Amino acid sequence: MSRPFVSIAPLPCSGRGCEVMSAPDDTPMLDRRSFLAGAISVIATPLVLEAQPPPKVALVGVLWPLSDHPYLEAFRQGLRDHGYTEGQNIRLEYRYARGDDSALPGLASELVGLKVDIILTWGTPAAGAAKDATKTIPIVMGAIGDPIAAGIVTRLARPGGNITGLTSIAVELEEKRIELLKEVAPKTSRVAVLWNPTNTFSALALKQAQAAADRVHVKLQPVGVRLADDFPKAFTAVTRQRPDALMVHGDPFLFTHVTRIVEFAVRSRLPAIYGWRDFTDAGGLMAYAPNYTQMFRRAGLFVDKILKGARPGDLAIEQPTNFELVINLKTAKALGLAVPQSILLRADEVIQ
Repeated sequence: MSRPFVSIAPLPCSGRGCEVMSAPDDTPMLDRRSFLAGAISVIATPLVLEAQPPPKVALVGVLWPLSDHPYLEAFRQGLRDHGYTEGQNIRLEYRYARGDDSALPGLASELVGLKVDIILTWGTPAAGAAKDATKTIPIVMGAIGDPIAAGIVTRLARPGGNITGLTSIAVELEEKRIELLKEVAPKTSRVAVLWNPTNTFSALALKQAQAAADRVHVKLQPVGVRLADDFPKAFTAVTRQRPDALMVHGDPFLFTHVTRIVEFAVRSRLPAIYGWRDFTDAGGLMAYAPNYTQMFRRAGLFVDKILKGARPGDLAIEQPTNFELVINLKTAKALGLAVPQSILLRADEVIQ
């Protein structure tokens, strides 16, 4: 049974709006069709724009061994260098271990649970905790001593997997630090070494330092510090050994006690060399280290590349090209040391 044809009369239209959207009767058919198509697109366009999803805000987890620190601001500046503004197109989710390395695995698991896009780490314990927590989320190491010896990656050129970043190759700097101590205090024959036995990098650095010390006939006297409560006992052990100088490894936990360590060294009248320039800013005698501020700023580039589609395993782990020798001349004078002119000329900065 055929359906009856029903004729539907056009709705009456009046007013200015109808004049704009209507086509006159004598308009050619092709022009009328073009007109109607344009009218439909004008009406539909706002609806299409409203349906567009908002731009994705990248979520970067920060697995940090300390509390907030200027190195973090260097990283944020590195992000800004590549067009990222915190709170607009990128968000940072911070997890602070506050000097307690045992908290790092749990904090890493929290960041994985948040489904962050990338994890930034500092130091061997943090990188190891992140690696154990995820095999898929990209990890950018802002600084690490020796990622190969620590078992984090198998090679620097193409690390593979989900990890890349920057290494301080700090283990290789131990020999230079012992040489500098000998130049500043030529009679040095015994050097106390403050180190963190829970940090695998510190064990590697101590081994390298021992080899360097043997070559220049210096005896090392290692003193381990694991917790904040260990410092009184450690300082007593150092004093009892009667060393000629002090070396402090570049460990993030020891970094949390900068003032405490520097005050002990000055009070004990020990020429000391440190793995971070921050110690000299606090009154320490001498530091020889990579420029960590530049390294963490550079980490922003790695994050940018990964967010734009690069695979972390294809990004070579970078080694620093800029090392800083910083001398605190005021502390040298207080210790009665005459720093050789040859060292002052080589110093990147001399604090008066």
